[in-house]
Amino acid sequence: MRSTGKVHTKPAVSDAAPLATTDPSIARIEALAANRIAIENISTEIDGGRFPAKAIAGEDFVVEADIFGDGHDTIKAALVYRRAADSEWAEAPMSLVENDRWRGAAIFDEIGTWQFGVIAWRDLFATWREEVRKKIAANQRISLELTEGRRILEAAGDARSLAAVSRRLAAAANEDELLAVLLSDEARDLMDSAGPRTNLSRYIQVLDVWVDRPQAAFSAWYELMPRSQTEDPSRHGTLDDVIKRLPYVRDLGFDVLYFPPIHPIGTTNRKGRNNSLTARPGEPGSPYAIGSHEGGHDAIHPELGTIGDFERLVQAAREHGLEIALDFAIQCSPDHPWIKEHPEWFDWRPDGTIKFAENPPKKYEDIVNVHFYRGAIPGLWLALRDVVLFWIEHGVKIFRVDNPHTKPFPFWEWLIEEVRSRHPDTIFLAEAFTRPKVMKRLAKLGFTQSYSYFTWRNLKAELEEYLIELTQDDSRHVMRPNFFVNTPDINPLFLQQSGRPGFRTRLVLAATLAGNYGVYNGFEICEATAVPGKEEYLDSEKYQIRIWDMNRRGHIRDDIVLINRLRREHPALRRFESLRFYNAWNDNILYYGKSDAKAQSFLLFHVNLDPHNAQEADFEVPLWEFGLPDEASIEVEDLLHGNHFTWHGKSHRIRLDPHERPYAIWRLYPPGAPRS
Repeated sequence: MRSTGKVHTKPAVSDAAPLATTDPSIARIEALAANRIAIENISTEIDGGRFPAKAIAGEDFVVEADIFGDGHDTIKAALVYRRAADSEWAEAPMSLVENDRWRGAAIFDEIGTWQFGVIAWRDLFATWREEVRKKIAANQRISLELTEGRRILEAAGDARSLAAVSRRLAAAANEDELLAVLLSDEARDLMDSAGPRTNLSRYIQVLDVWVDRPQAAFSAWYELMPRSQTEDPSRHGTLDDVIKRLPYVRDLGFDVLYFPPIHPIGTTNRKGRNNSLTARPGEPGSPYAIGSHEGGHDAIHPELGTIGDFERLVQAAREHGLEIALDFAIQCSPDHPWIKEHPEWFDWRPDGTIKFAENPPKKYEDIVNVHFYRGAIPGLWLALRDVVLFWIEHGVKIFRVDNPHTKPFPFWEWLIEEVRSRHPDTIFLAEAFTRPKVMKRLAKLGFTQSYSYFTWRNLKAELEEYLIELTQDDSRHVMRPNFFVNTPDINPLFLQQSGRPGFRTRLVLAATLAGNYGVYNGFEICEATAVPGKEEYLDSEKYQIRIWDMNRRGHIRDDIVLINRLRREHPALRRFESLRFYNAWNDNILYYGKSDAKAQSFLLFHVNLDPHNAQEADFEVPLWEFGLPDEASIEVEDLLHGNHFTWHGKSHRIRLDPHERPYAIWRLYPPGAPRS
């Protein structure tokens, strides 16, 4: 719901006159007595207000709270909110859900920092109306109550707002007519808008909320290595080659095109093919070994092109409806200019050699890490901020951040705020496959999106458990997962073993369970050739240039186009928190729905998790979601084939053959809903 305007300006009313005293005990009595209504357990309060909740501009920001008072008086409540820089508040009404739990929603019309709070008060007129109705039902006299009601109403508002009701009160010839006026909708509406708010109480503190642009919660990413966009195996790919690929990515339906690091690559300890510790002449090395005599984090690898070429790429991408995302990897090759310019930013061994980024048994001698304290404050922090600002100046507003969990939390809190204060539309994706509490902390610190455990959740029970956690526990107010199906570093075992059906399954799960999802180049041709015994790609283009045949037999490009089209067309797929799982009695069939009530968009999904065998299941159509009885009928559209039909009753059966199509997608039309 939208704002009802400015916050109610009529003075709050207390039950007792203030006492003229300087006695601190009496002053405390007055303060506690005035804040009579209990307001507790704000759903979107993050760590006691230490961090802001997150919202999306133009979408409902839903707040729940426990609100209650002593006795049986009727309580009213509202959500109040404003831009952080504003002095006046707007408000949206809250309504009782159950068991003293209240809910309200605001819509923020621009990105940036907003503030919100909860207020509640005793509504004496509503209380009076309720008590009078009870006495009438019990055949009790109400003469005195009519006098009380008249006094409450006449004490509210100014003469202008009361004029119409006052005339009706004056014209009342008897108790019945007086009662009709006092119980009228007109009197109720007047008191709702202008009546006194007795014992107006406020939540103990004002809370912050960070409002992002819509792409923060709903985006489809495609990742590729620019150097592999060549058709000539003897030639390094260029940014101009990437420009030629833009129509391909656009036509697949993606809106974010993401590159691993595009900076100069060091030569010291350069990695060779398949992560070999020794590179042969001409091998390009890992793009994560950032920096050489040709420049560091604010430079482009010369074989890719120039800054001017990059700006042309960004502009061309915009013209194709794509936004460029860059990798922000805070690590250096031993050749990075910073090592000579700022040795105090690095760790050195007792023999005077630099400390490599070793992680036994893995070897990363082509990389050295910066440290963030001692002599690195403030110089390194400022330099890294300026790297991000440099790329923003050249048209980039989305950054995938490499391994943020290995860098200090205070640094990220500072850097993200520094960038957002200048460019609030910047998006940061945390590539942190790490412990749950660490991932949540990074989200609280300001990361817009987060990698997740989805990549390794394959069974029905674990998918349901994990998605319920992401969509229903407290982390939903700060953490927006991005379901990448694969990455240059991760070739999941499921994809290695499942063939084409498994790729189709993981695609539809990622794209329809989450708001944000991504694929790495090669997924569309079901590339899964692995290093034996590892979740790594054989001949990974992290260490070599690859030539890709995207027309390879068995590709799933049609599935990607279809799913991305459905994501654009159906508002339900934008509502991550609306996800609900339903009963399908087969552990190999995941059955779930997503909805957007305002848009009358309700979608159901059946997905066969077994890539090798056909599976059947009895399932329930969730007629109860529309207030329909179990025996009701509902119109259905098969979104894969376009045909309409009717499901009669809630019990039905489905069969999914993974070699035909491992998923089914339905749109339900409740009675009265228009077909589209």
